[in-house]
Amino acid sequence: MPMHLLIAAPVMLVCLVLQVVVVAICLRRYARYRRRWEVRESLWVDIALLTGVMLLTLLCNFAQIGIWAALFLMLGEFKTFMPALYHSGVNFATLGYGDIVMSERWRMLGPIEAANGILMFGMSTSLMTAAVLDVIKSNMARLSEESRT
Repeated sequence: MPMHLLIAAPVMLVCLVLQVVVVAICLRRYARYRRRWEVRESLWVDIALLTGVMLLTLLCNFAQIGIWAALFLMLGEFKTFMPALYHSGVNFATLGYGDIVMSERWRMLGPIEAANGILMFGMSTSLMTAAVLDVIKSNMARLSEESRT
């Protein structure tokens, strides 16, 4: 198990840094565009902002799945990238199909990737929740102002 953690630690660190960078970029861009469009808020602006955040976080998660797949290839667990990517996606999303199983030597990397994946999806979910709550708050404030006038 310690060897598995030593092998997985750099990959988990890369995934964490990638996720944090994407979250920071999304938050900054979201705040910038929200400020810019505040005067003429519309349903389409909300849709565009939420879609952008969702797509960026999803692409980030796909990239992390690819990083784990590359590790599995480097360890010789798979001969080609596509089965490694599929297996990685199943682990990262914590599906646990079990239709493809790694060798006994590296099998513990699956649960480690699953733990990493659930944390990264949690970060993506919290970012989306923050964006949705901001849209709700912004719309409530706008409606409140309209009712005053």
